[in-house]
Amino acid sequence: MRKHFGLLSQYLIGILFGLGLMISGMSNPQKILNFLDITGKWDPSLLFVMGGAVIVGLAGFYIVSQRSVAFFGGALHIPARRAITKPLLIGSFIFGTGWGIAGFCPGPALVSLGSGQLKALVFVIAMLLGMVICEHFFTGHKNSA
Repeated sequence: MRKHFGLLSQYLIGILFGLGLMISGMSNPQKILNFLDITGKWDPSLLFVMGGAVIVGLAGFYIVSQRSVAFFGGALHIPARRAITKPLLIGSFIFGTGWGIAGFCPGPALVSLGSGQLKALVFVIAMLLGMVICEHFFTGHKNSA
């Protein structure tokens, strides 16, 4: 019963996240590109969305740090590594470059894919291909397909 309730809660949280992206306009790549265009049609609204996300995230991490098990009884998996490594910097650079070119990051791309945007489909396919390439060549977890 707990497992099913946990899955249901994850689904509902995903729906809430997607609705938040749509309501805030963050699933619209042009809104992101306008935020990045500081010399043209700059749109600062992403700052408020990011600020709200940071506040909610900090509150969530605080609540989790006070617990020894997840809300539905499962184990907590909190990353212990805090080092800024070369792969982290390279990955951040690639992520930021892709975000700046396409106006998408993974969450909003999936929301936009659900609305049938061709640009989102191209982005999601490229993202999945990049994940497979990274898994196969860089993480040492080579899977045989």
